[in-house]
Amino acid sequence: MERIGFALPVSGPWARPENVRRVATRAEELGYDSLWTFQRLLYPVGHQMGPIYRSVHDPLITLAHVSGLTREIELGVAVVNAYVPPVLLAKELATLQTLSGGRVLAGVGLGWLEEEFQATGVGFEARGRRGEEYVELLRACWSDDPVEYKGEFYQVPASHLDPKPETAPPILLGGAAERALRRAGRLADGWVSASRENLDNIDEKIAVVKAAAEEAGRDPGTLRFVVRGVTKVRLERGGPLSGTYAQIAEDVAELFAKGVTDVFHDLNFDQEIVTASPTEAMARAEEALEILAPSRPGEFGAE
Repeated sequence: MERIGFALPVSGPWARPENVRRVATRAEELGYDSLWTFQRLLYPVGHQMGPIYRSVHDPLITLAHVSGLTREIELGVAVVNAYVPPVLLAKELATLQTLSGGRVLAGVGLGWLEEEFQATGVGFEARGRRGEEYVELLRACWSDDPVEYKGEFYQVPASHLDPKPETAPPILLGGAAERALRRAGRLADGWVSASRENLDNIDEKIAVVKAAAEEAGRDPGTLRFVVRGVTKVRLERGGPLSGTYAQIAEDVAELFAKGVTDVFHDLNFDQEIVTASPTEAMARAEEALEILAPSRPGEFGAE
């Protein structure tokens, strides 16, 4: 199944409450399959990450806000990082899953900004092993009663952790290294690419995930492969998902042909958007939201 989503305005000056609500409701009206957020807890003084990460809303609170304004569109986070305690995250996601009617897509990443781990009191080392336990514990919290876990990084005394979600949110793991891809195939319900992913060879990454799933006795056909589309509308071509609307639409079709199941357009990662005035950024976003909508295939003409 091929799905197209749109990221909510969560980064920079355009991430105003009225804009978040407008994108959410209009995306659902236009037939988009999903809405997305991402996490950036803090921005270390003097860091060179750039304006995209300077000011970012909390991803789950943002999704909770728009869940009450929408009815069917899926609600994805790409991603929550593993410095958030897994039991706390399990509770938050279970609540959002229940209140939204089962629409949550739970992206989880190991994290890469060491200062965020320092600020939350979590060790930065051995993040791969930590991630394995993280997924196990999330699922245990959503299914076991009582929950009891004794791992290298996490320990949960026998406890009731209710209410359970009627259906557990799908867990999508991030990461680009082969070890991370294989972990997604073994443990998760899918894989989500990073903003810096090379989309030209994404089919090779998908193949690694699928092979690991098969080796683990899982059906790779059930997995979701989600691309964060760093979408940049330009007069000239600038790489995948950058250029005219027609070129961007062609890129989306090519990604689906390579085995991607979900593409969401994320204007938060376009520096021209996050450095523009809120009015200008939203005007450009409204145009992209309309023209790139799933209900408009083949209508691009010479745009």
